[in-house]
Amino acid sequence: MPASNRRGVGADRLALIIHSLADIAAVFLGLWILLYLLDANQANVFVDFVHGMADWLAGWSQDIFTMNTEALRVFFNYALPAVIYLAVGHGAAAWLRRL
Repeated sequence: MPASNRRGVGADRLALIIHSLADIAAVFLGLWILLYLLDANQANVFVDFVHGMADWLAGWSQDIFTMNTEALRVFFNYALPAVIYLAVGHGAAAWLRRL
């Protein structure tokens, strides 16, 4: 196998990993928004896990938006990082695939 093909395969694998991690991060953030808006039982282990992951992923963006309505605040403070993770992750993956 020529060296250029091996490098292309490696770049494609790395792109897939980055793409997948961005998708997983966005799913956790979106799932927390959904669970919050549907008033899920926050004492539930699964809900607590999703909330913890979402807090960790969105820690840098907390309280960017400070609305009076709690549901809007949660939506925007968790949706913004989800969109950024998707844009950066998919953009980086596309760039790597072109290598």
